[in-house]
Amino acid sequence: MIRLLMADDHGIVREGLKQLFNRVEDITVAGEAVNGNQVLAALQEDCFDLLLLDMSMPEICGIELIEQVRLLRPTLPILVLSMHHEPQIVKRALKAGAGGYLSKDTNDPQRLLTAIRRVAGGGRYMDPEMAERVAFETGNESPPPHLALSERELQVFKLLAQGLGVNEIAVMLFISSKTVSTHKSRMMEKMEMKTNAELVRYALEHKLLV
Repeated sequence: MIRLLMADDHGIVREGLKQLFNRVEDITVAGEAVNGNQVLAALQEDCFDLLLLDMSMPEICGIELIEQVRLLRPTLPILVLSMHHEPQIVKRALKAGAGGYLSKDTNDPQRLLTAIRRVAGGGRYMDPEMAERVAFETGNESPPPHLALSERELQVFKLLAQGLGVNEIAVMLFISSKTVSTHKSRMMEKMEMKTNAELVRYALEHKLLV
């Protein structure tokens, strides 16, 4: 039996996945987390066979979370299930320690089950289409500007694009308003943006509001 720790901040996604896993005999959801801190807390309290991880969650997330999980549980297999499928992001996740990467856009539930079984067993897995994009990425194209952001800067970027203010973001991320403002300033400079309207337009164009 593969005991999963399922980390995703969308309740509908978690319920849908649990319905899928209830149809098979060898996979069970042994724990759930809706943010990065809950992931780390769960790993300290219990043992799991695989972490099924969404890249975008409140608090610690993405590459930073994968790296922290690696430090805490070096041998725990990690399978990323994400809306983000840019080759650069996939490469960063795999380099950080994920054993597999699957897009939420996939319409074949069997792919997810196959990925879970393979990664939990020590193997690696990637969407065939995603693997092709990663393999044939020439490196000559300029990566989108948001890939130059740190994980925390990207978090702040997405929350600002959703219409949240600096103080609201500070409360949500458990950091000071001054720290949020610093992240915002650095992010806006890297993105070469001056207004929130530019930020929202970019987020919509690159499908970052998920």
